Amino acid sequence: MKVLIATEKPFAAVAVEGIKKEIEAAGYELALLEKYTEKQQLLDAVADVDALIIRSDKVDNEVLDAAKQLKIVVRAGAGYDNVDLEAATAHKVVVMNTPGQNSNAVAELVFGLLVFAVRNFYNGKAGTELMGKKLGILAFGNVGRNVARIAKGFGMEVCAYDAYCPADVIEAAGVKAAKSQDELFETCDIVSLHIPATPETKQSINKALVGKMKKGGIVVNTARKEVINEDELIELMQERTDLKYVTDIMPEADQTFQQFEGRYFSTPKKMGAQTAEANINAGIAAAKQIVGFLRDGITKFQVNK
Repeated sequence: MKVLIATEKPFAAVAVEGIKKEIEAAGYELALLEKYTEKQQLLDAVADVDALIIRSDKVDNEVLDAAKQLKIVVRAGAGYDNVDLEAATAHKVVVMNTPGQNSNAVAELVFGLLVFAVRNFYNGKAGTELMGKKLGILAFGNVGRNVARIAKGFGMEVCAYDAYCPADVIEAAGVKAAKSQDELFETCDIVSLHIPATPETKQSINKALVGKMKKGGIVVNTARKEVINEDELIELMQERTDLKYVTDIMPEADQTFQQFEGRYFSTPKKMGAQTAEANINAGIAAAKQIVGFLRDGITKFQVNK
């Protein structure tokens, strides 16, 4: 059995070494394709592999057609919208993610962005503190739970809404459960987004929703850029000069957002999982899941049908 790590943005060397140990201990061969610049390089590399580990790399119908022996793809991370799930199912390829491995890294970044925002991007002018502010968490998965944990350390009041997580589960974590997405935006000083990009959520963070925020509201997006209705958010920020938007996913309309000096910030590249620990955790988890699947048929983290 041959396992390929295909990463346009490579894992840390120590992560690759950890993956190699897991794969080779199971008696499988490991191949590596890093920093590739052309899709054809990926198509060539997958031709004879049984398993594939990726990060933000795209696995579409063309890649699946080229990978005649492929049985499993594992996305090292929580999000998997870079994999065509329907095409994978049609090719009888199992797709998995590694939920929870990057969650603390993303949660810590939320507060790095937030402190930067409330202190006016360190421009020398007096800002505000996070203590006593009400933080709304939209989606209470692994990242959302870590955000709540850290927020309590800052002395914040924490509220969450998740359409798929019962209110009693949220309350059991010591977090107030909002009754709706609208209520979250209406009542919180800051809203942190942790929703996936799905047909229901894409473009859902729009003018009507964000416009419900009280004066001085801040939206933090470490989820996916597709959930933001950029045109409407720009229109709203032009009308309401009190709102701030900070993100680690550069918007398509980044140049337009730049007009909101002192109220907008984006990292040049997605930074949520960019820590040594998250890199290692997600990579090794992916390797273990591949071994578990190839050897024992374990499909615990399968995300396609």
